[in-house]
Amino acid sequence: MLISVVIPCYYSEKTIRKVSTLILDEFDQHEGYECELVLVNDGSTDGTFEEIRALSREHENIFGVNLMRNFGQHNALMAAMQYTNGEYILGMDDDMQTHPSQMFKLIDHIVEGSYDLVYGIYPKVKNSPLKHLTSIINRKTSRVMLSRPKEVESSNFWIITRRVRDEVIKYTTFNPYVDAIFYRVTRNIGMVPVEHFKREHGTSGYTFRKLLKLWLAYWNFSVIPLRMSFFLGLISAAGGVILAILMIINRLIYPDLPVGWSSTMCTMVFLFGVVLMVLGIIGEYLGKIILIINHTPQYVIREHTGSVLIEDTTDDMESAKIEAPAETQPAEAREEEA
Repeated sequence: MLISVVIPCYYSEKTIRKVSTLILDEFDQHEGYECELVLVNDGSTDGTFEEIRALSREHENIFGVNLMRNFGQHNALMAAMQYTNGEYILGMDDDMQTHPSQMFKLIDHIVEGSYDLVYGIYPKVKNSPLKHLTSIINRKTSRVMLSRPKEVESSNFWIITRRVRDEVIKYTTFNPYVDAIFYRVTRNIGMVPVEHFKREHGTSGYTFRKLLKLWLAYWNFSVIPLRMSFFLGLISAAGGVILAILMIINRLIYPDLPVGWSSTMCTMVFLFGVVLMVLGIIGEYLGKIILIINHTPQYVIREHTGSVLIEDTTDDMESAKIEAPAETQPAEAREEEA
């Protein structure tokens, strides 16, 4: 059975070789299983892709993809899944927190339980306080905005079937969120406890700005913010009517009471704030629509290294082999040679 392991890589020149070696060692210890690794360099400017290139030369089952810039973890995962051939596709990180020693807990669980998707969940996590806080917010909001089943906990350590992968890669929008796509495809989801390891080198590449951008990707798969803005406007309007009635009653009871300028200004500021917030939510959706209409790319590949069999969607052939040279030549030179 062939298992495809997809790993988005971001400034991981110090860890990606160890991660890849441990993965290959794990599969060597399990008879009946083979693996292929698809490593995507997500715009790292250090030696990450050089390490990936070296690994692809040493192992024929390692395929590397180099993106032209940093598109984000989920975009890199979408790019990696395009090159997978396994019966199951396993997603993990490049920092050793999703440890290769835990892979077969997910593999065994999805094979034995006949699930479409299995998450590795962490009884104890070893993240920074910021990452821990955002994980809690993610769990709470994803249930509402992404229709995540209440009994399901998600993580960045998962395995899906080939059929789920085939549906996932149909999404070509510029700002994907793979978990949201998973929930749209299937509800046959399992979970298995796995150990969460410490990061071996560096710190997380997710700043607060990137985490906020990732959270906003939820909006591509939900209209809940628009509904919330509607109800907020409704509540605000009802509050204004009630306040007006109270002011009329108060005026009738105390006719000499002067009308307060400060209360009027506070009411105006509150209502204008609500209006601007609702306009901002609408503007966020309109902005995403414009970016989609303008065909903003999900990712752009600069080069690839190694060889992999992929499905050919244009010909009648069942598969086509992509082979990348060890040293990528400029486009002009390749055209002249052709």
